[in-house]
Amino acid sequence: MSGEQPSGRQIEARRAQSEADRTGRGKDAASRKQAEADRLDQRKH
Repeated sequence: MSGEQPSGRQIEARRAQSEADRTGRGKDAASRKQAEADRLDQRKH
């Protein structure tokens, strides 16, 4: 890893994914949130 801290979007997406994994609810929404966070936080070269 580059040592960079995850963005707020990444942290929230991970939290939502964790909750979905534990409860089995909201998996689609959590997956979309993670994908969006990944897309928005990609480093621009």
